[in-house]
Amino acid sequence: MNSEVLPTIEAILTSASQQLADVSDSPLLDAKVLLADVLEQTLTYLITWHDKPLTEVQLSVFQQMLERRLAGEPIAYIVGVKEFWSLPFFVAPSTLIPRPDTETLIELVLANHDKDNLQLLDLGTGTGAIALALASENPSWHVQAVDFNPDAVTLAQRNAQHLALTHVKIYQSDWFSAVNVQSEEDKFDIIVSNPPYIDEADPHLVAGDVRFEPKSALVANNQGLADIEHIVSEAKSYLVSGGAIYLEHGYQQGAAVRDILTANGYQNAQTEQDLAGNDRITWACLA
Repeated sequence: MNSEVLPTIEAILTSASQQLADVSDSPLLDAKVLLADVLEQTLTYLITWHDKPLTEVQLSVFQQMLERRLAGEPIAYIVGVKEFWSLPFFVAPSTLIPRPDTETLIELVLANHDKDNLQLLDLGTGTGAIALALASENPSWHVQAVDFNPDAVTLAQRNAQHLALTHVKIYQSDWFSAVNVQSEEDKFDIIVSNPPYIDEADPHLVAGDVRFEPKSALVANNQGLADIEHIVSEAKSYLVSGGAIYLEHGYQQGAAVRDILTANGYQNAQTEQDLAGNDRITWACLA
């Protein structure tokens, strides 16, 4: 096969977006992201050089990636990177893919806490997105991030290195099990978490991108509330007086999470909505 009969960038994008129309809400963007990754170029390059033909190797690699997307695999897993808080995060099937709605948590923490040298703990850090986004905005904060999954810990550490946020302490812990608090000075001003909160019978688990994400990071007992209940109860021993806890949760769980916080002695539990107007983040302060 010679270069004269190989498809151009424009032709590839047209064909691929048509094929992806039934499996994606953004078929053209998906096609562009995949092709830009193959070519190791920007999305702008695809427009500027729309009539440039692909090589046989590039076409072969793109077709393999396209087949994975057609099978429903998330774009982020295919290209290995996802942007969050305008930062690039390496992703892998061992962790959840960072989502724009979680940026609501970042905005809320930043709005409520403007002091230097605060101590923050991120539970179930996954890619490290929450901890590293907050650390990038507050270089003086002392940030720790934990995850039960050793592969997630390795990935979060890689992201910290890549983002030059190596002062963030990332380590393996089953929630608080390895978090060392020996005195009041060791306690945290802020605890954040995006824990598993989906009920195991939820039909969304077998649909869309979620099918490819680790169930251990998605599913919790007691209608999705078991891990939140555990975190809220245990956090009381790790927060300073007046310290705040922020929890991401399902869109129908706001009232339940507020009740859990109130029952555990936290004050002024409030729920913030995400970009789509759904209940997403609930927070409260320790008395």
